[in-house]
Amino acid sequence: MNPDINTMLQGDALQQLWLQVQSVLTTFGIKLLVAIIVLFIGLRIAKIIQKATRRALRKAEVDETLISFAVNLTYFGALVFVFIIVLGQLGIQTTAIIAALTSGFLAVGLALQGSLSNFAAGVLLVMFRPFRVGDYIEGAGTGGVVEDIQIFTTILTTPDNKSVVIPNASLTGGNIINYSAKPIRRLDMVFGVSYSDDLSKVKQAITEVLEAEERVLAEPNYTIGLLELADSSVNFAVRPYVKTSDYWPTYFALQEAMKRRFDAEGINIPFPQRDVHIYNS
Repeated sequence: MNPDINTMLQGDALQQLWLQVQSVLTTFGIKLLVAIIVLFIGLRIAKIIQKATRRALRKAEVDETLISFAVNLTYFGALVFVFIIVLGQLGIQTTAIIAALTSGFLAVGLALQGSLSNFAAGVLLVMFRPFRVGDYIEGAGTGGVVEDIQIFTTILTTPDNKSVVIPNASLTGGNIINYSAKPIRRLDMVFGVSYSDDLSKVKQAITEVLEAEERVLAEPNYTIGLLELADSSVNFAVRPYVKTSDYWPTYFALQEAMKRRFDAEGINIPFPQRDVHIYNS
């Protein structure tokens, strides 16, 4: 072949290759530029979503611990979405990446099934507020003052000063008794007297003890009623109302005052007795 023709062919091939390289670089450059713009805008939008989420949760008076967790989770989800779009703009197939992420989240979800249920229960506790920090509650077989409501657990302090950590799902999965929810509570007290005592005198003594106790509320009014004719005693039901914060101090004070008043009035507080009959054969 003529050397001049050979040189011309090689020159055409190099020129064609250079044109192809230029075309690829131009196309990739445009995609890279678009991807950078998308990334920049996406990061700004993720920040906006993060701040909006924090502002909305604080406006709803959600617990600060839950706010921090929810905001971080929202920001992470937004970043994942942005990076998937950026990779798509660069021409990278994101189907396999999405499938891998989905499988990973599913595996993590199955592994953390108990923790996720506790987290969901914690969200419900914070949203619906069946109790607050400082309330005395009973739930999951335990009673105590609510010390802290966390993402996965609730911490109670028992009356004997023990700290009990309860999974949130255990609380929401059963009955919750909140003794601090109402401003007033009723004392349910029973006093037994002898069958030989004058019932009118007993009721008068109980009434005067209740009237003398300043912490007993006038409204709702107290109730005094004959509850039961028991085996060894006549039992009176005494039902005064007090402020929730005065429950136990008033309970103890009334128990002592009733005993002192009964003693002073000569009213007998009976105890179980048995008559033993001995027969001589």
